[in-house]
Amino acid sequence: MPDCQDLYDFKCDIMIPFEQRNFHKELLKELDIIAKEEGAHVLLHSCCAPCSTVCIELLSQYMPVTVFYYNPNIDDEAEYRKRVEEEIRFIKEFPTKHKVDFIEGKHDVESFYRIAAGREDCKEGGQRCFLCYRLRLEETAKVAQSLKIPYFATTLTLSPMKKSFVLNKIGLALERFYDVKYLCSDFKKAGGFKRSLELSEQYCLYRQNFCGCKYSKTNEN
Repeated sequence: MPDCQDLYDFKCDIMIPFEQRNFHKELLKELDIIAKEEGAHVLLHSCCAPCSTVCIELLSQYMPVTVFYYNPNIDDEAEYRKRVEEEIRFIKEFPTKHKVDFIEGKHDVESFYRIAAGREDCKEGGQRCFLCYRLRLEETAKVAQSLKIPYFATTLTLSPMKKSFVLNKIGLALERFYDVKYLCSDFKKAGGFKRSLELSEQYCLYRQNFCGCKYSKTNEN
């Protein structure tokens, strides 16, 4: 495991302030290049089917996608299974140019509670969430490395409630440690979030009203 307790404070040597970069435009340019690569493939961390809709729609135009469902922050077993089932159903029903596969990670709830310890009262979108992002993205990077999948990304940047630049800083830090290319993104941009609502309605997807952990459920309900 990398010695990076403050991954969300990762610094980039760039001219434009990191939080002001247009990650969506950058991703589109990068995808045009990736599409020409032999063996291009991305491991996409997914938090739920509705958030994965637009991400799968975009990424699968350029390369095969393996959706990786890893969310130990969800301790309610019924909620967890419902999200898994909806993810699998959407992948089966949604037509794509390139193949889309599914992998379910370990439902290791205790790993989330270890990073949340002492941060139970943090506001949503604070340090507890940053460490949760790191937990899920790091496992994604590990799996991508073990499966020799050259790219990894996350659906979490689709949410209007999450700061994409924070997620992207974490992803880039992990990229350096695991030697797997992280695709910076901001899937909510260019009408992405609206499109996710449309696809969710079209495919009658279950849309939860909280991020996943019991703390977010308390804050959002």
